[in-house]
Amino acid sequence: MPLDITTLETLRDHHPAWRLLRSEHAPLVASFLHRVFIAPNVRVMAAADLAAALEDTLYALRQQRDDPQAFPRSARAYLDDWAGPDKGWLRKFYRTGSDEALFDLTPATEQAIAWLGRLEARRFVGTESRLLTLFDLLRQMHEGSETDPTVHLAELRRKRDTLDAEIERVRQGELPLLDETALRERFQQFSQLARELLNDFREVEHNLRQLDRKVRERITLWDGGKGELLEEIMGERDAIHDSDQGRSFRAFWDLLMSSRRQQELGRLLEQVLALPAIAALEPDARLRRVHYDWLEAGEHTQRTVAQLSQQLRRFLDDQAWLENRRIMDILRGIETQALALRETPPTGTLMRLEAMAPSINLPFERPLYSPPLQPRFDDPLPEDEIAAPDPAALFSQVVVDKGRLERHIRRMLHGRDQISLRELIETQPLRQGLAELTAYLQLGCETFTTVLDEHATDPIAWEVTDADGQHHRRVAQVPRLIFVP
Repeated sequence: MPLDITTLETLRDHHPAWRLLRSEHAPLVASFLHRVFIAPNVRVMAAADLAAALEDTLYALRQQRDDPQAFPRSARAYLDDWAGPDKGWLRKFYRTGSDEALFDLTPATEQAIAWLGRLEARRFVGTESRLLTLFDLLRQMHEGSETDPTVHLAELRRKRDTLDAEIERVRQGELPLLDETALRERFQQFSQLARELLNDFREVEHNLRQLDRKVRERITLWDGGKGELLEEIMGERDAIHDSDQGRSFRAFWDLLMSSRRQQELGRLLEQVLALPAIAALEPDARLRRVHYDWLEAGEHTQRTVAQLSQQLRRFLDDQAWLENRRIMDILRGIETQALALRETPPTGTLMRLEAMAPSINLPFERPLYSPPLQPRFDDPLPEDEIAAPDPAALFSQVVVDKGRLERHIRRMLHGRDQISLRELIETQPLRQGLAELTAYLQLGCETFTTVLDEHATDPIAWEVTDADGQHHRRVAQVPRLIFVP
């Protein structure tokens, strides 16, 4: 963005973050919203709870300043003012089927509060970890765009030699440990990136709501065919879904939903926070469960997408109902006019019709009657020639024990937040092939709570034995199914 005087004047007059920094009550607004929304990672708060918290804050400030007239307005009035179009610091909305107002922080307000937090003088400014991060990013971009296999092989051999040299040094007792300064520097960068990642979720939700508003405006003002409208809306949705932001969010969500990644992240956090150099910094207690905050924020974003899709569908259904009603009104008007003209038909020419082509049906063009074929059955075989039936076919049916599968799922979910279908089958392979896999999917729909990720697939393999006794391997590509308690 160019920082010329015209652009900056426009931002000063219209951007909510700049208006917040220029506000007379900016310290009150920033401190209160940070304490209520950002610090505890609260996404949505009811109007009554938020007003009660603000009322307590205002009462404490009046007592502290010994001025009953300080902040003379009520908490509700301040909240409505902060959510107004001339401020835009809060988003006030209502959920479907509820008349209780809800409040949420806007991305601009979160940006302003984050900028205020960076004004405080830091204990030290770390540069080594940032330089290493920059080198790592450049190396990833270079290796990810190289198309020559020989270059890739050379780079892999170099990494292998480096690892072999490190292994040899460790065997000889040389441990490459970080000093306390390097530990504090890297932990400071981790804390900043973790908070910035939480802030990004609210901006993603804001972009989705802006898209939903534009689509609704387009539907309201559309004067073409419904098919063209749906094609344009779905095309824009696919464009956003395949954009850089959409692909990055899907990749992030796939990594975060991996139980192995969650366990690894939790283990690393426990080990790092237990280091004496990190404990001396007195880090925020919420960093210990920051990955759960990421999950909660991501699920909130996913629910927002589902709600917007449902509201958009309901909006389209309402538009279709209005169009059908308009057609019925036109037809009823035609019928009413026809009944009014039945007794007193108009004189003269009422309507002119274009000459119509005659419809000629020749008698000999009609097909002749064809009698249906009567089936003829042969005489039954004598009883002495009928072979005795083999009852083994009655016992060769495949019956899947769903109780065994349900007990296996509950046993694997004990003490865990989630488990994927692939992990369930890896711990207990399929014995009855596709029938048992179908039973797992049916239990996921009827008995357990599941999350289906259609953008990722898991290979499910099993072995079958043919009539000759030979074993064959079968693999099915199944969308990722995750069981949760």
